Amino acid sequence: MDRWCRRQTSDELDTSRHGGSTAILYSGSSRPANYIGSSGSGMQSRSMHLAGELPPTNKITSAGMQLVGIRVYKATSRTTRIANRRSSSAWAAAVSVAGNIVSNAINRAKKNEVAVDPLRAVAKEMKFLIGDVRKLLGSGHPSLDRAAKYYTQAEGKHMRPLIVLLMSRATHLCPKAPQLQPVYAQQQPPLQASAGVDVSISPVNVLSDFNPSVDSSSPFPGSQATVPMTLSSPPQEEPSSSDILPSQRRLAEITELIHTASLLHDDVIDHSESRRGAPSANLEFGNKMAVLAGDFLLGRASVALARLRNAEVVELLATVIANLVEGEFMQLKNTASDEKHPVWSEETLQYYLQKTYLKTASLISKSCRAAALLGGADNATVEAAYSYGKNLGLAFQLVDDMLDYTRSAKELGKPAGADLELGLATAPLLFAWRDRPELGELVGRKFGQPGDAQKARDIVLSTDGIEQTRALAQDYVEQAIAAINSFPPSEAKDGLVEMAIKTLKRQK
Repeated sequence: MDRWCRRQTSDELDTSRHGGSTAILYSGSSRPANYIGSSGSGMQSRSMHLAGELPPTNKITSAGMQLVGIRVYKATSRTTRIANRRSSSAWAAAVSVAGNIVSNAINRAKKNEVAVDPLRAVAKEMKFLIGDVRKLLGSGHPSLDRAAKYYTQAEGKHMRPLIVLLMSRATHLCPKAPQLQPVYAQQQPPLQASAGVDVSISPVNVLSDFNPSVDSSSPFPGSQATVPMTLSSPPQEEPSSSDILPSQRRLAEITELIHTASLLHDDVIDHSESRRGAPSANLEFGNKMAVLAGDFLLGRASVALARLRNAEVVELLATVIANLVEGEFMQLKNTASDEKHPVWSEETLQYYLQKTYLKTASLISKSCRAAALLGGADNATVEAAYSYGKNLGLAFQLVDDMLDYTRSAKELGKPAGADLELGLATAPLLFAWRDRPELGELVGRKFGQPGDAQKARDIVLSTDGIEQTRALAQDYVEQAIAAINSFPPSEAKDGLVEMAIKTLKRQK
């Protein structure tokens, strides 16, 4: 990295934990504080994970945070400083290893050497994924059935469920959490956690939710039909004989449902015309039916989530849905104040990264965390899984925003240059804006005048905005890999590492 980059760990920075005072001073460089909120393992409270917020630059709490152009000085006790140096050394070593892994992978790609295939470690589970997702979406109403399943017909990346399955298998080998029985469990009958993931909690006649895609004794909503134990997946192994549990497989399907629902809603909001190389759902069925189909997906995802019978996992994934909406609201503005004549500032980049976490990284990070929880992993593993997902999710969206400037519509499978047409200022433009202040006027009016979008695009391509976006994405990839450095060696762990590297190298 450049001479103006400096790494610090959260133990050095978190004033809330150690009670010290923090002074943030700029170094000699004019570079901004680009790297916000990369978390390490076992060092954040669960409340912060659920809130899904990246801390502002004057309240830095994330482990392994990458700061650019900032020096942080902190008054701490001698004991704390010693502990900090140990933690910093361990994290720095992990990040250094991750950097070498990424560099070696890039070199392999240049030599056309074959890399690890992440799919190989979970091929059996992925083979049945979309079929089982479609069965979850069955509806007795033919039009709703078609609309709800529409985006499952085209070939997609299915990155999110793949990551969940890899994380489930990789954390299977990690230390387990002690099995503690909460006090309230002694006061009420325990929830049947051992029940199948398709078994309802409420009486079926009360639910009145007929799904023709699964076997049921009656198609009538008010009848006493029994809920099937399984769909038509391969036989589900008992927990003791499988390193990916039925609940973790179902979690992978739930993440795909939530993601697909967000695509249905996004395409209506953005007036999209294509998705995955085919007409978008709003174009095929109309806005109203596309919105209702997205709502239906979220409803079925919520039912499947409840049947996992794990309160913390329900809380995590329910928060994801709220995060998606919050992120969409943040995207209505390019800056926090939505000024007509904005001036570039650090806060603008922070606002963008917070929005990116909510819209993209929240689902990946919280589903990784949920996978580790369902597998009974210890707290350090759960935190590491979350950190991997958060850093990977941020890197994924940064690359996505970069490709919007560098790839064609045919290559992407969706309209290219759509962000500017929608009035959105993403990372490449934000980096360019720092050196080209004239972009402020265009940002302020959301590229709304004729020629604004093309002018902004030309300015971005004439600067190093693309390169800086790629460098920031690479840093997040390295920190994602560093987060799982302590996981035992396995094919699934190698797959997670390769997923991070593929995120950086992807072209669509």
